Amino acid sequence: MPTETTRSNASKWPSGWSGSPASPRPGVQAVPMSERIDSEAVERRRARLTRIFADIIEHAQVQCLSRCPYRDSRDLCTAQFGCRNQGPVDAGNGLSSCLCDGELDYRGAWEVEDPDAVLAQWRAETRTTVPSVEGTENRNQDTLRPGAVVCVGHGGATLFEVADAHEVRVDSSCGRMGSCHECVVEVLEGGEWLSERGEEERFLDDRFRLACQAKVGDVEAVTFAPLRRTPHVLTRRSATRVEPCPAVKREGESVLRDGESIDQWRGRLVGLAVDVGTTTVAAELIDLETSESLCCGGFENPQRFGGSDVISRVAYDLRHGGEMHQAIIKALNNEILSMCQHAGVSRHTLYEILVVGNSTMRDLVFGLDVQTIGQRPYKSVTEHECLDGDRSSTALEVGTRQLGLVASARGRVVSPPLVGSHVGADIAAGLLACDFDLEEGTRVFLDIGTNTEVVIGTQERIVAASCPAGPAFEGGLVRFGVPACDGAIDTLKAIGSGFQYTTLADAEPVGICGSGLVDLLSELKRTGQMTEMGVFTAGDGRAREVAVVDDPSITLSRQDASHLAQAKAASFCGQFILLRMLGIDPGGVGRVELAGGFAESIDVRAAVSVGFLAPFAPDRVRRVGNAALEGARQLLLDVRRQDRVQRLVERIEHIELETTEDFFEVFTEACQFKPMQL
Repeated sequence: MPTETTRSNASKWPSGWSGSPASPRPGVQAVPMSERIDSEAVERRRARLTRIFADIIEHAQVQCLSRCPYRDSRDLCTAQFGCRNQGPVDAGNGLSSCLCDGELDYRGAWEVEDPDAVLAQWRAETRTTVPSVEGTENRNQDTLRPGAVVCVGHGGATLFEVADAHEVRVDSSCGRMGSCHECVVEVLEGGEWLSERGEEERFLDDRFRLACQAKVGDVEAVTFAPLRRTPHVLTRRSATRVEPCPAVKREGESVLRDGESIDQWRGRLVGLAVDVGTTTVAAELIDLETSESLCCGGFENPQRFGGSDVISRVAYDLRHGGEMHQAIIKALNNEILSMCQHAGVSRHTLYEILVVGNSTMRDLVFGLDVQTIGQRPYKSVTEHECLDGDRSSTALEVGTRQLGLVASARGRVVSPPLVGSHVGADIAAGLLACDFDLEEGTRVFLDIGTNTEVVIGTQERIVAASCPAGPAFEGGLVRFGVPACDGAIDTLKAIGSGFQYTTLADAEPVGICGSGLVDLLSELKRTGQMTEMGVFTAGDGRAREVAVVDDPSITLSRQDASHLAQAKAASFCGQFILLRMLGIDPGGVGRVELAGGFAESIDVRAAVSVGFLAPFAPDRVRRVGNAALEGARQLLLDVRRQDRVQRLVERIEHIELETTEDFFEVFTEACQFKPMQL
């Protein structure tokens, strides 16, 4: 407290307040502190401090920025409270480098960015008392395995509900119905006190259970830990040299957008391209001045808890509005911070974020209402606004602050226009990346995933359709199906009475991913072990499953084959109907581009043999990797391409497949495992 104000402020200190300059009057015996405290006054001050702190948090985006007094002459940070601009720690002196130009930024310093990791570390390093799910009992627990959960209490709760109570994430995409098989947990202790296994859990070894099916008994403690998969996110792309012409530019010591100064020069201009897929999210950090790729990253889409397909997520968002948006924004923020730290750049230099995705995924990022996409005529709210004359394009642009993204406060988030209905901005970006609008011959673009999009172009017309294939080839609905992750069987060939296979990362097999399932179906048909109708021939057609791997046991059941047939049929219908509409022979197509992670390792001949792909000439098929991410990168680096992609989108006719007169006849035919015949 300044000296000159001490006297005037002395009378404001209540007697007994800690730190008061007042002293007992001469001759008066001091009263013990505990007796001098006015409890009501303390509560009033506590309430006031609470309101002040709440106000600081509410306005943190503005109030927590200032020039930094903690940066020393060596450009090292001496702050001890978690400034966002702190870089890696120097092992020599224990201090962090400063990633900015001396700007103090402790926004969110009190927040936990990864509650799961913090909780796991806390439990692993300390003796903890973990409450039961109903809060009726406590148990002192010694050091636990990181991520483990202990439950002691009354029965009836599933392990999923227990994990929820302890804020531990467990993967799921089926609404906790036991069909996606993603919520596998390892029971470390007390498995005998769990409910009996149901049919959904028969495929698991003794120490593993499905969190959504296993219920806790009311006698002893149960300790379990969720299993984590490391997803393989496709960031490979066919890179095209782009002459930088970004929306933000440097002029002297200023950063300009549209000729207007938006910030001071901070040493770099950085942009982020993001492809938000239904299953995974891929991102690339880019220097906007040099076109240099600074860092690539990716993660599993955290919205899978709402379902593995877009319709399920639309339905979930109706019941729990805002959760999907918050989940993806939080995940993007964590990725931004991680990528910026890895690249050694300040997030305050991130001025442009370009987001692509199918219509639902994109609109969830921007916090828009997605209910109109889930019902006829299946259009984004931005499409309806265009039809009503309220906007000229379905492209989007908002400030980073508005979405709560941890980029420059003067940054913005943009997205190219949608093609139409479920065919979103990712396809628009992918077509741009492949120069689809510049090709004169007959060409086909296929983005294979949970939703398969088909675009076919001739000199006269370009048509597009979305095929809701579902998650069967992405790790859902198939008992031993998994997304692309370490240990996933990705190639497979029948040898004698068994199968020869490879796995991602050469790890022990944990299941079969999409490309492996296509190989398996093709090999079963080739060797006569399965008919075109999906019936296994062993045991005079009575066999219910085929053994793929003996140890650990991995099989394919008749029900699995049925789910795969329906998923394959969706892709078949999209290609068949559009090719027939334009009168194109698949063998005469000049160029076929396969995009997406699934297409990266798919065997074209195997896919043709079971009717997953039309019979295109294999030598005309080109895998283009993550074309959507490449298109986003090009749009980020060259603002002039936004007009080009808008013109391209306006040329495309969107076709609703289910409105075709013979759609159900085509779909029924497509469910058979045989080559397409036009």
